[in-house]
Amino acid sequence: MKLLVRNLDRLTTEEELKNMFQEFGTVQSCNLVIDPESGSSKGFGFIEMPKSGDAKAAIKKLNNKTIGNNKIRVKKAGDKNA
Repeated sequence: MKLLVRNLDRLTTEEELKNMFQEFGTVQSCNLVIDPESGSSKGFGFIEMPKSGDAKAAIKKLNNKTIGNNKIRVKKAGDKNA
């Protein structure tokens, strides 16, 4: 299941993001979106987890959690209603 993680602190690294989700299961891929001009994070990224149960647990535990100075938002990627 592919997840969208929004409102990340701009200083969050891809490694930190991956580690956050690995608590809940296997992370297939982690992609922090980077601004090509500045080289800094755009404040969002994508996580892919092969087991939907693990992904749902991560959404439940991490959505609205404060990481750094920001309250992150986690939802299924492509889910327009969440």
